[in-house]
Amino acid sequence: MPEPSSHRHPLSKHAEMMAARRFFLLFVFLLATLILYPYTEDNGFRYYLLRFLGATVVLLSVYAVSFRRSLLIVALVLAIPAFLQHTLLHEFNSSALSILRSFFSLVYDVFIIVVIFRRVFSHERPNAETVFGALCIYLLIGFGFAGLYGVVSALQPHSFYLDPLVNRHALPDRFDFIYYSFGTMSSLGAAGITPVSGEARMLTVIETIIGVLYLAVLIARLMSAYRARETQP
Repeated sequence: MPEPSSHRHPLSKHAEMMAARRFFLLFVFLLATLILYPYTEDNGFRYYLLRFLGATVVLLSVYAVSFRRSLLIVALVLAIPAFLQHTLLHEFNSSALSILRSFFSLVYDVFIIVVIFRRVFSHERPNAETVFGALCIYLLIGFGFAGLYGVVSALQPHSFYLDPLVNRHALPDRFDFIYYSFGTMSSLGAAGITPVSGEARMLTVIETIIGVLYLAVLIARLMSAYRARETQP
């Protein structure tokens, strides 16, 4: 006979709690990666901490979309190049291998974003977990566009101009692209970094539009859901 729900094994209860907080866990590690990124530029412990955070984000992303076996299998296959990208921290360059690795990493990011988006916006009654899922989408978009800017800069080295008055280096690095990406998506701008090439400006416009539209859709979705909850008897 099956065990009553009140006498479940502690490990099963812990697994259920983890499953119910999958978006929250992913959000915490995404935010930690964003906050700790500028402090991990050396080759010591902090550098390996960044690699650990990147690998954990990939694994948690797979776990976050593992609602069905088919989604889990696709996520695991696409996660391989993304896992290598985050753990080995390859620099962007114009080689075919680097471009291919960045392309598959981008495909993985898009897949994760689409799955989480469908999951979050399909709920009729949003809760804390759906809100964390929406925040995860926002952060994943920012990191995804940072990777795109890195590829553009590798293919066209002078796609971005760094103002020497506010930058200590002449060529943009990974954190410069993250800073520029989130500054662009939030419409605040990234002081000291200017897109020069047509491709860089095109991506900047697209990210700005996505950032504004996403926040507008998210707020409208949450407002309509809470109003529907208040009008219910």
